[in-house]
Amino acid sequence: MSVIGIDPGTSITGYGIIEENIDGEIRLIDFGVIKPDFKIPLNKNLLTLFLQLNELINLHKPQQSAVEKLFFQRNLKTASSVGEARGIILLALAQANIPVYEYNPMEVKQSVTGYGHADKKQVQQMVQTLLRLKEIPRPDDAADALAIAICHIHSRKMIDSTNLNEY
Repeated sequence: MSVIGIDPGTSITGYGIIEENIDGEIRLIDFGVIKPDFKIPLNKNLLTLFLQLNELINLHKPQQSAVEKLFFQRNLKTASSVGEARGIILLALAQANIPVYEYNPMEVKQSVTGYGHADKKQVQQMVQTLLRLKEIPRPDDAADALAIAICHIHSRKMIDSTNLNEY
């Protein structure tokens, strides 16, 4: 099963695509960031995000997605622009008919490191370890997106068993 993890941001949106094989091993497919051009209007940047995300979806054909939930921020302007980016991301995923799962930062940290209050460096080191990478993925937004995808892989087993119990 392949999963695209997405870390929506105001200045950079991180993405990470991983795959879990039938033996439960996780391997890296791709990761990176989508950066807006601050010289152009917001609506054009949102269109760029949508188009580039569609290219990634068409190239890698992920079966599921994991997106970081918007959490309370003190800066209303930042929260609003992250919300706009999340809307574009959710639209692209819905258009591609990819199931979306959402996780808050504490859930991601708990799943990846075993500690919900782990710092960014600990999460990045675990991403490096779990994906057997030579170095920590850069930039931070891409590493965060990979952590979100890993969180989904770890959480999926619980989600699947819960869904089976509903029938």
